[in-house]
Amino acid sequence: MTENLVGEYHREGRIEVVCGSMFSGKTEELIRRMRRAKFARQKVVIFKPMIDTRYSEIDVVSHDRHTISSVPVEKSGAILELAEGMDVVGIDEAQFFDTGLVSVCNELAGRGVRVIVAGLDMDFKGHPFGPIPNLLAVADEVTKVHAICVRCGALAYVSHRLIHSNKRVLLGEQTEYEPLCRECYKKALLEDKHHETGNHI
Repeated sequence: MTENLVGEYHREGRIEVVCGSMFSGKTEELIRRMRRAKFARQKVVIFKPMIDTRYSEIDVVSHDRHTISSVPVEKSGAILELAEGMDVVGIDEAQFFDTGLVSVCNELAGRGVRVIVAGLDMDFKGHPFGPIPNLLAVADEVTKVHAICVRCGALAYVSHRLIHSNKRVLLGEQTEYEPLCRECYKKALLEDKHHETGNHI
């Protein structure tokens, strides 16, 4: 914070993005940063998309079951009003929000709010996911976290879907997805293609 001429404090807003594949610790990192801010007696709030009810309808829950209270919202526009008066705003599973999330985060940062966003940067096909690519472009800080490839132990690149579905948004856990490195992901796609055609490797 810097002190302006009338003796008030001006906060410098910023956007921080934590991204990576599933099981990489994105939500864990978001919770860690939010708890530190709360410990520093800052006013904090976390938002999550209303469709994410995997572990809890209200709380943000990491895969290893660490939790923090959150406010579920349907559209990104609702965040602006609900975040009024906050010092730090967290947003989990940002890939599920509409593209308006980018302007929402910019607006909050312009107000002097620290915005911490966590989300998948790619979908199960390895394509950029939702508003995350544009958020990466405008972010002040980007942290790319990695899961471990379950097949070879290298750093994971993408979340491979284990069940047959072409729906882009499909909530899931370890029975539906596995983190894979580039090489193992290429092999997995070949295996998937063979299974679909009834052939076996």
